[in-house]
Amino acid sequence: MSKIGWIGLGVMGFPMAGHLKARGHDLTVFNRTPNKTEAWLERYGGKGAASPKQAAAGAEFVFTCVGNDDDLREVSLGPDGAFAALGPGAVFVDHTTASAGIARELHAAAKARGAGALDAPVSGGQSGAESGTLSIMVGGDEGDFAKAKPVIETYAKAVNLIGASGAGQLTKMVNQICIGGLIEGLAEGLHFAQCAGLDIEKVIGTISKGAAQSWQMDNRWRTMIEGKFDFGFAVDWVRKDFAILFEEARNNGASLPVTRLVDQFYAEIQEMGGGRFDTSSLIARLERKS
Repeated sequence: MSKIGWIGLGVMGFPMAGHLKARGHDLTVFNRTPNKTEAWLERYGGKGAASPKQAAAGAEFVFTCVGNDDDLREVSLGPDGAFAALGPGAVFVDHTTASAGIARELHAAAKARGAGALDAPVSGGQSGAESGTLSIMVGGDEGDFAKAKPVIETYAKAVNLIGASGAGQLTKMVNQICIGGLIEGLAEGLHFAQCAGLDIEKVIGTISKGAAQSWQMDNRWRTMIEGKFDFGFAVDWVRKDFAILFEEARNNGASLPVTRLVDQFYAEIQEMGGGRFDTSSLIARLERKS
C-alpha cells in the first residue's frame, strides 16, 4: 500500500479519497474548509493535515481535486503548497478540471524537483466518484502514469494516458463539449414528447434501444421530466469548464457554435436561480418558455 497525500474533499474528492482509504492506503488529507476534513476523518479514519505541504510530506503520491486554476496553484505552488514537500520520485496527480496551461506549469515544476506530475481530470460525476466508476483521462509521462495507474484505478473503471502534459485537460474539454450538446438534445426531445402528449416511458423504452441511446438518456430522462436536478455536477461548474475550453478554442482556432449556445442556455438557468442545479436542468428552461 502507498503513502498518499490527498488535497480537496469536495463532492468528488471526498468519496475518491475514501476509496483509497478503504483499500488500505496510508492517507493524510487536507481541505481548506476544516470541517470537511473532520467529516472525512470521522467517516474513514486516517490523518488530517494543517496544510497541503504537511499532507504531501513523505508521500509517494499527492492527489489534488479542487475548484479551478487559482485554487490549484495555491495548494500546489503556494508558500504552504504541496510542492514545497514534494520529494524526488513522488508523483503529483491532479483531478481538478483546469486549464492545459497550468497542467504544463505543474509538470515543469514537478520535474524540477525530480518528481512527476499528471493532469488527470475525471468524468462520471458524483455518482461515479461514490461508486468508484469514474473515467479518467491523463496527460503526462509514461513512467509516472505507470506508477500511478494502479492507485487511480481504485476509484475508476477506465484510466487512459492520452498524451503529454496537458492532454488530459484537453480531453476533458472534448468531454464537456460532447456532453453539453447531448443534454440539450435530450432536453428538447423530452420537452417535445411532453408537448405532443406521448407516453414518455414508452418513448424512452423504445428509442433508448437505438441510435439515440446515451448515458444521459439512461440515467437522467426520468429525473429531468420530474424536475429533479440534484445529481452532483452543477451548472456553475460546467460554465467554469466552458470558460476554460473557450479560452483554449481561441488559442487553437476551434469553432464551437453549439457549445457557445448551450453555455448561453446555462446562463439562463443561473438567472432562474439554478446555478446549483445539475447539468440536466436544461429542460427547466424549455418548460419555462413553453
